[in-house]
Amino acid sequence: MPFSSLLPSISLRCPAFFKFSPIVRYLSMADETHFDSSKAHIENDPKLVSNYPVPLSPPLPLISKDMELQRAMSASSKSSLFSLSRSHVLLEDQWLIAVNKPQGVYCENVLSSVPSLLSDSVDADGEATQVNLPELHLANRLDRDTSGVMLITKSHKVAAKLVKAFTDHKVRKTYIAFCIGLAPKWGRKTIKSGHGRSKFGAWRVYAASDVGRKLPGGSTVREMETVMEVLLVNGKGCFKVLSELERDEEKITIVEEKSEIDCSEKKDEILVRAYPRSGRTHQIRLHCQYLGIPIRGDVKYEGAYKWKGRAYDCHELHAENLSFEHPVTGLPVVIQAPLPLWASPSVASVGTLDEADIC
Repeated sequence: MPFSSLLPSISLRCPAFFKFSPIVRYLSMADETHFDSSKAHIENDPKLVSNYPVPLSPPLPLISKDMELQRAMSASSKSSLFSLSRSHVLLEDQWLIAVNKPQGVYCENVLSSVPSLLSDSVDADGEATQVNLPELHLANRLDRDTSGVMLITKSHKVAAKLVKAFTDHKVRKTYIAFCIGLAPKWGRKTIKSGHGRSKFGAWRVYAASDVGRKLPGGSTVREMETVMEVLLVNGKGCFKVLSELERDEEKITIVEEKSEIDCSEKKDEILVRAYPRSGRTHQIRLHCQYLGIPIRGDVKYEGAYKWKGRAYDCHELHAENLSFEHPVTGLPVVIQAPLPLWASPSVASVGTLDEADIC
């Protein structure tokens, strides 16, 4: 009998809530920085890019390299100390738990703190709630500095159903972003583009006509679509509740050319609500950059990191709302996260608007 057959079998399957060290993030970021010069050379050499789509959004600003590394290190420290409390919980039943993720905390750390929260839970009769902890899954992911609704499932079956719902675009998502730029002349716009990255590059906006084409790293350009609505400009405008936004879009932008960069020194504060109709990495951040209204604090995509004498160490993007059909009961579910402090004062000011200011 072979010796190998006498050895015990070992399962290498990790629990779903296993934490991967944020150090891996630093290494990948360092690699990205290392290859930045190579990336610029490749993208500027027409002989090398002639067979590949050309990105329409700019490469990472040089200042973003060190700042992103510092932010990652700060977030790693903050995340290691993070612990969920009942004040973070937005909704919970026997199949799901939705929490309000703070800014500057990694999703993996939020997920890993769920077991301790659930182990302290009691039902209506005062009995401890029993949960199969290894079956916890992230139903959606948020960037490190994005706050708001984060949905976690408590079983494999429910996770599979929600994954399909997200894939089939049956989950409606809304975000709030605080942007700095020249106030848009449009009030509501749909923007359609391509999305991808080259072998050594960051995520970039590509032409809509490039969707399906191969990129140097072996991936393909994928479609990306977002509906944008301007809520406030310099504290004035019309912050609408979600039910008032059910209407046809008036303008559609199909991206085929590089965006025109406005070099004017005049900059406005713009609060927007975004409805991503696809789920691409950094989608809203990229589309805000392309439209000339990058998110405040988003140094990766040309956002102002210093504004009116204050420095911002995180981008200001908030996952405001998730709505979907419950994967078990079939009932409609709407999960709303409270607005962060950077959005609340602006929204509160709407209550003092004159009738002429209201859209």
